[in-house]
Amino acid sequence: MAGHSHAKNIMRHKAVVDAKRGKLFSKLSRYIIIAARAGGGDPAMNLPLRYAIDKARAVSMPKDNIEKAIKRGTGELEAVNYDEVLYEGRLGGVAVLAEVTTDNRNRTNGEIRKIFDRAGATVGVPGSAAYLFDRKGYFAVDAAKHPDEDALMAVALEAGAEDLRRDGDVFEITCDPTAFTAVLGALKAANVETVEAEVQYLAKTPTDVDVETGKRVVKFMDALDDHDDVQNVYTDANLTDEMAE
Repeated sequence: MAGHSHAKNIMRHKAVVDAKRGKLFSKLSRYIIIAARAGGGDPAMNLPLRYAIDKARAVSMPKDNIEKAIKRGTGELEAVNYDEVLYEGRLGGVAVLAEVTTDNRNRTNGEIRKIFDRAGATVGVPGSAAYLFDRKGYFAVDAAKHPDEDALMAVALEAGAEDLRRDGDVFEITCDPTAFTAVLGALKAANVETVEAEVQYLAKTPTDVDVETGKRVVKFMDALDDHDDVQNVYTDANLTDEMAE
């Protein structure tokens, strides 16, 4: 979730997702398949794959599931062809994006539109909401584990990062998507653990909303994320802890 405290919203959102283990494993398998298809099956040579595997291991995804996903990505096992689709829409003046990977566009399209309809949200045409976001590599680092901001900044900027700032308990690092792999590699080489590390949509100008609207947005985003084919959900709303409860 992209809101006032991006990392805080992500961590809350991930905690919700982590409770749904079966669906989480399915989504992580798709991450691994897509990463392996794009960069090969060797995590030592394919950092996005390595990170996807790390995420899977962190939630105790079985080793056999991970290995099968890698082999599907490389073509060693029968592969599922996934299309990546971005749904753009609005709810109460707030922009919402949903990244989807699907093996059946028609089925998924109908199901996603039903979720929009039930929430009272509208689906827009391509470009109708995405222009409100920047596509960026995003890293969140636990400041308690890595308190030296200057050292962290030196590692990140030398690898191609654009910005580093502190937000509460984490340092947030952003970069152009093309520099994501280089920055991730530099952080790992410096033994810097990341709370989050993905290419994401970040709101250019977050929008303030009242508590009731914020709660509707959170409920809508959770409903989207509950769908098996939805990988990530973003909003330009400033979401507070009160709205997320």
